[in-house]
Order: sequence, then structure tokens, then C-alpha cells
Amino acid sequence: MSSLTQGIGEATEVTSGASASAKARTCRFCAAPLTRTFVDLGMSPLCESFVPAHALNHMEPFYPLHAFLCERCFLVQLDEYVTPDNIFTEYAYFSSYSDSWVEHARRYVEQVSTRLALGAGSRVFEIASNDGYLLQHFVRKAIPVLGVEPAANVAKVAVAKGVPTVVRFFGVDTATDLARNPGPADLIVGNNVLAHVPDINDFVGGMKVLLKPTGTITMEFPHLVRLMEQNQFDTIYHEHFSYLSLTTVQRIFNAHGLRVYDVEELTTHGGSLRIYACHIDSTEPASERARALIRREEEFGLNRVETYARFSAQVQETKRKLLAFLIEAKRRGRTVAGYGAPGKGNTLLNYCGIRTDFIDYTVDRNPYKHGRYLPGTHIPIFAPERIRETRPDYVLILPWNLKDEIAAQLAYIREWGGQFVVPIPEVEVF
Repeated sequence: MSSLTQGIGEATEVTSGASASAKARTCRFCAAPLTRTFVDLGMSPLCESFVPAHALNHMEPFYPLHAFLCERCFLVQLDEYVTPDNIFTEYAYFSSYSDSWVEHARRYVEQVSTRLALGAGSRVFEIASNDGYLLQHFVRKAIPVLGVEPAANVAKVAVAKGVPTVVRFFGVDTATDLARNPGPADLIVGNNVLAHVPDINDFVGGMKVLLKPTGTITMEFPHLVRLMEQNQFDTIYHEHFSYLSLTTVQRIFNAHGLRVYDVEELTTHGGSLRIYACHIDSTEPASERARALIRREEEFGLNRVETYARFSAQVQETKRKLLAFLIEAKRRGRTVAGYGAPGKGNTLLNYCGIRTDFIDYTVDRNPYKHGRYLPGTHIPIFAPERIRETRPDYVLILPWNLKDEIAAQLAYIREWGGQFVVPIPEVEVF
């Protein structure tokens, strides 16, 4: 039996509900002790906890941003310091403010609808459906959908778009209820959610319950290999509990009676995977590209502890290069503004100790964030028009994965000789 389809055998003990804690740090998947550091980014606030003006002088909670490696199943993970209820019940991230991400979702819907022959008699669920950015495209094709979204403020926007949405966290209990009414899924979609769940066994187990015998699951998540190759340490934050490879994801799915049968490599979020999964006893054949990626991950060294040990040094050097650039820019009297207020930006700024002594302000298209301040650094957030008003010498693009989209939106900064800066994988001025 190939490594793509076999179970993980005696090496993995699955304990539903197992999660790491400061008192008894164990792997959230296989419950092995966690003792090996992947990278320690110091103390940081929750990356989506934007600070209103009236709370600037209030105490702000910081938590360790310390990623560990499980030496048994090779899952890279953070401790769970704050429950998902505290993070996601009222959420500041709305997917539709990225035009390129909405277009990515539209293309996916066209492709998967054809591939799986979805129609009016099908049923599609999206877990963590956000503001309806993806399911709206199924609705336009008259394919029945239901979003499952824990953030009530975000779900409300989806419903206003005509996307039916239930406000719940997903797991076995929710899946059991949904499998009864409205019924099991032909397709379960999850984009950038698998990494966000602390109880990954309950989450994957829930998908097993909800999926029709002939159904398909697609999940997108940032690829751990890309994170390591490109120094993408800023994608590590408290809302991301796990950092995933295909090798580890197939172990988790196998343990819950599911099987990864295909994978696509994507450019989104600095390099992501889209997996296709089915019930483990399905006759769906495993694709050659899935087998090839498993081999490449093995060649990269994802099954060797020493591969992970080099990452911390790369991160520290990236920090030094960014600070050196900003120090020199300020010494020359240059002004620097930020673009975006993403989670990754808050990790970067807090780890590097960058505040208003280096960056005057940042801007964001999301009105929810306007008038607030970045967590930890207290850099003020304005509407994008602020850049034209103040004409900064440099615009630091914090969501560097969207640099092309943002550079096109702000092409006018060339009128005064402004330049863009991206910090990852290392400082680039263009």
C-alpha cells in the first residue's frame, strides 16, 4: 500500500480533544510530548485584536508566540492560550476586501463545479465561510449551499449577500446536526481554516460525519515547505494553531477514515496547497501529483528533525535586515507608511519591535479597522486615501502575498517618487 493511502499505524495515538497547554504540552493530533522548538517569536498580542482609541492606555494581553515541532507526527503547532470563542466570535477579517482572493474563489467554484458535476441536486458546505466571498459564486450557479461561520458579525454580511449561514464552530457535534438537516455534503470546502482549529481531531472527524459516501472535501492551507523556504515567519500567529504539510495532513485524515487523493499547489498566501479528500474506502484513485508531492516533502527533509532546526536563524536574519533598512531610512529623513493591517503584519511588527518610531501609520480597505490601532504596536489605521494625502517616501506592504494587487492600486505613489517595500522573504524595494 502506498504512503498516500495507508494509515499511520501504531506510531500515532489519536486522542480526540487533545490540545497543547502550558501545563501539559502535548501534540494536538497524536498527543506526543512537545519539547522541540520550531521558532520562538517572543510575546505578542492576538493579531486581530485591534485597539480602539479609548483603550490605548488599557492593559493589553500578550501571549508567547512559540511554535513547537512534534517529533512523532511532525506537526508544527502553537499552544492554545486563548479559546477560539475569544478569537473568532467577533472577527475583524473580511475576505471580500481582497479582490484577488474573491477572484481566486470564483475560479475555484467554476473548476470544482465542473470536476464534480455539481448542480441543483448537490449540497455544498463551506466551513469558516466568512462573508460569503466563495459561496456567493455557487449561489449564482443555483447550487445549494450552507456556510458555517463562528463570527456573527461576519456571517451577517454573508446572509445579506444571499448566502445562507449558520453561526457555529465546526466539529463532530455540528456535523452531526447538519448531516440530519439539511443533509450530508457532496462537497465540503475549507479555505485557510484547517490551521485555525485547536482540536484538529474533532474538526476532521466532523468532516467524516458530514461527507456523503461519494463526497469530496477540499481544503486550502499555507504549505509548511513554502513557509520554511521563504522565511514566512509572519504567518505564525495565535489564530493559526497548526502549520501543515501534505505528509502530516494525510496522517491526520487517514486516522479519521479519510484519504487525500489529489493536491494542487497554489500561489496564494505565499504558497498553499489545495487537497482533495474522500472516504478512505472510496474507489477514487490517488493522483500522481499527490504521490510526487509526498516524495518531494520527504526529499526536503520534513521527516527529519534537523530540517526544522535551521528555521530560527533564518528568521533572526530577516528581522535584522528589515530593521537595518528602516533605521537607515529614518536617518535619511524618509517617511514610511504601512499598507494593510493583516495578521501577518502584526506578527512581523511585534517581533521586530517596529512602532510609530519607524512607521507613521498604516492603511486598510476594511472600514471596520479605521480609527483603531494595531495590537501591541499601536500604529494607527486609516483609510487608503491617507497615503495620497501624506505622500510617504516608502509604503511597507504588510500583506506581501498581495503585493502585485496593492502595487497596482497604489501606482500613483510614483507621482512623488514613492517606493514600495516588502519584508518577506527579505527586504525588497521596488
